[in-house]
Amino acid sequence: MKKLILSAVILLGTMSIQANILPVSEDIKTIVVQSEYTEVTADAVPAAVKTALQTAYPGAKLDKAFVNEKKEYKLEISVGDQKATVYSDVNGNWLKI
Repeated sequence: MKKLILSAVILLGTMSIQANILPVSEDIKTIVVQSEYTEVTADAVPAAVKTALQTAYPGAKLDKAFVNEKKEYKLEISVGDQKATVYSDVNGNWLKI
């Protein structure tokens, strides 16, 4: 009788352990924002973009410049001790991204 009760307790115990396992969700979504920008030198940035940069951000230093196939420019700038990334088209118009 003791073996029967012990067997029942072990059986119920193992069933309850398996019932507590949470299913793994496969609904994880990864969003990768990959803009097709390639780095260019500061000399390759059009004069209109440089003028717009100095007008909008006086004293800004152009750290890095990138361009995509649409001729949109991604500019990493620093003004004093602050750093920012701004976007412009080839004509020097600012883009919101």
